[in-house]
Amino acid sequence: MELLETTFIAKYAKREDKLNCLENVSRKLDNLKFFITLLWEAKGLSANKYGQLSQKLSAAGKMTGKWLQLFKKETPAN
Repeated sequence: MELLETTFIAKYAKREDKLNCLENVSRKLDNLKFFITLLWEAKGLSANKYGQLSQKLSAAGKMTGKWLQLFKKETPAN
């Protein structure tokens, strides 16, 4: 829920706040991937479910990374 909330906030954040929000989204997504992997390694998640989740989280990570790249490209460095 926090990841969804943070993503929603980033989408509508003011330009001066957006980079921080996007980095927060990326950090939360990385944390989720880490904990899903731990759950799978502890046998709390089947290999099939882990594979499905991993693919979706990987796709979300790529989208977030592209969003960050685009924002950094459009925003001149101070």
